[in-house]
Amino acid sequence: MAIYKTYEQIGLAEDVSNIISDITPTDTPMYSMIKTEKVHARQYQYMTDTLASAASNAQLEGFTASAGTAIPTVMITGNTQILQKTFQVSATADAVKAYGRAKETAYQLSKALKEIKKDVEFAFVGASNATAAGNATTAREMASADQLIDSSVSTDAGSNSTDALTEAKMLVNMQAIYDAGGDASVMMVKPADSLIIAGFTGASGRTRDFNDGQTTLTNAVNLYVSPFGEYKVVLNRHQMSTHAFLLDPTMWRTASLRPFARTLLAKTGDSDTHMVVGELGLMHKNPKGSGMITGLS
Repeated sequence: MAIYKTYEQIGLAEDVSNIISDITPTDTPMYSMIKTEKVHARQYQYMTDTLASAASNAQLEGFTASAGTAIPTVMITGNTQILQKTFQVSATADAVKAYGRAKETAYQLSKALKEIKKDVEFAFVGASNATAAGNATTAREMASADQLIDSSVSTDAGSNSTDALTEAKMLVNMQAIYDAGGDASVMMVKPADSLIIAGFTGASGRTRDFNDGQTTLTNAVNLYVSPFGEYKVVLNRHQMSTHAFLLDPTMWRTASLRPFARTLLAKTGDSDTHMVVGELGLMHKNPKGSGMITGLS
């Protein structure tokens, strides 16, 4: 007698997981660490000012006062950039029962919001991009972070076109920021450079406990204590591979003209088209308060 097996059965129930695993990272370190400031025009401006350097100040008794030279403020101009994601879902796709989501529209909206947040992070640190005022045929663009950092606090990684990150160059940049009056506290690097920083612990003359007395081996540097202050080491998978940023997050702002919102576009058939759109820019309140190392391999 032949055994009746599942290979001959008709109408077997499917076994599909009701969980959809999102395998794409969604972290946005720069965008997440800075505050938002409301702006009211597509071209916004903000000012910086400086104090006179400390100097000897001793006067004769009964001296006659003389006015010093007033230093005017510096105006910085930025432009907002329009970012959008649009998706279209048929009425049937929303009506049918599907694994992993209750409604297709809600699921696609969730994806669009995560994707556009990553686009903001890319605009901030993923490319070197000068601000553009735009016109009827050219889109406005915000300035990227590297464009908003003063050249006096920018350090070249070496004499070649590209060079590996070194502790010496990090300290040079940290000192430049300190000398300029900055108070940076975050060192944002690409993943490969985090391995170089972890290797600093193996330098001659340094000792380190590699375990906690149990079974945990630690080979990472999360906090770098320098002569010029403490720096939290933050990995950013979206930033330019040629740059490392030494940041004071309190001096950066997301300039928000229009927060991200969903709009249901005009119906043209048996489907709905949704647009997620927002208009943002990037501000650096102290161009000398953060630094960067450029020309990294």
